[in-house]
Amino acid sequence: LSQSGPEQLKVLEENFQKVSRNPDQATLMLIAAECGLSEEDTAKWFRLRNAQWRQAEGLPAELGSVKD
Repeated sequence: LSQSGPEQLKVLEENFQKVSRNPDQATLMLIAAECGLSEEDTAKWFRLRNAQWRQAEGLPAELGSVKD
């Protein structure tokens, strides 16, 4: 996601904080469209961001190892 600019990151981060840390397919499509990114890149960003969040919270980086 090296191509994403500050505006895109702001939108991604706001969605992460306010909408969902694990958006469903429909939400992912909307976020991708809003950012002008592919769904794949958007999903990748959320996966990486989730891993960071989980580490910051002292949780295992992988989903599913702890009941969310």
